[in-house]
Amino acid sequence: MPTSGWKTAAKASAAAVVAGSSAGTASWALYNYLMGQATAARGVIGRNVAKPPEADGIYTPGCEAPERWRLGAEFDIHLMIFGDSTAAGVGCAVPDEVPGVRIARGLAEETGKRIWLSTKAIGGATSKGLKGQVDAMFIAGPPPDAAVILVGANDVTAKNSIHSSARRLGDAVARLRQAGAVVVVGTCPDLGVVTAIPQPLRSVVREWGHRLARAQAAAVLRAGGHPVALADLLAPEFLAAPDTMFSADHFHPSAAGYELAAQQLLPVLASALGEWEGGPLPELPEVSEAAESRRISARITEAANRFLWRRDTERRASRGEPGADQVAPEPTSGVLKIVDDRRRRQRAASAT
Repeated sequence: MPTSGWKTAAKASAAAVVAGSSAGTASWALYNYLMGQATAARGVIGRNVAKPPEADGIYTPGCEAPERWRLGAEFDIHLMIFGDSTAAGVGCAVPDEVPGVRIARGLAEETGKRIWLSTKAIGGATSKGLKGQVDAMFIAGPPPDAAVILVGANDVTAKNSIHSSARRLGDAVARLRQAGAVVVVGTCPDLGVVTAIPQPLRSVVREWGHRLARAQAAAVLRAGGHPVALADLLAPEFLAAPDTMFSADHFHPSAAGYELAAQQLLPVLASALGEWEGGPLPELPEVSEAAESRRISARITEAANRFLWRRDTERRASRGEPGADQVAPEPTSGVLKIVDDRRRRQRAASAT
């Protein structure tokens, strides 16, 4: 993603945060602060201009390498990948790490069929680029049997309209569905896991990402596609092991990260094709609880919870209540539980 995308996001962040405020000095300070954060994040993340490995071809169960596509080659299912750099596999070192390859191999193993993989995804693309990718597909030949779309993160950093971004995605899905293709869409990932983006900018882009993901899911469903909400499915692992899940640019997934994403997309795709034998599919969430816990408000609440609970424990210990020194801090969601406990104890004491 270009540096201008981060500058746009920072500028829009400041405007959103201070909207309606008459404190011009504070607004300007916040704008400069977010701009500084965007510049710092861009310096850490850098811009990955490496071309992803060539991965197209025909995949069969157990094959070591794909067969090169040639006119007249036999295949059972044509799988096409659309979207941005994550769909293209930026951050991968070898073809087998590319998400499209992992999905094609998994589909071949699940179905026992020959899967022709072709990729239209382009690094840096937003939802605005989907129309051109679908146009290119129609020009190149017949539509695929199945399509996977990964897009959204660049729409957030470019601060494209959520409504317009979702509508453009829905239009692309509708065109593919009208052409007879099964369409699976991985909605906008949780940008709250990208720790190279500092706070509070990270919270702002994270919230936009979640709003976009929800709008994308609705648009995809209306168009007859199958949305897969990647945020909650991937965030815990990315937060727990960022060195493993992120590539060297600290933004795109690594081979392990792409493998995890493919594992979420494959069952939905196979099921939509009527080829899934792995049992019922679970309901997929939209919002990451793991990243939610890292929001500024959540961290403040957690700190307040620890302080209040510690103070309550000390008071109980000073009164000689048994077991007071063994009380562990309550989770964030129980921030007011100490107040309820105190009231219950007072009521119990007054009753006696």
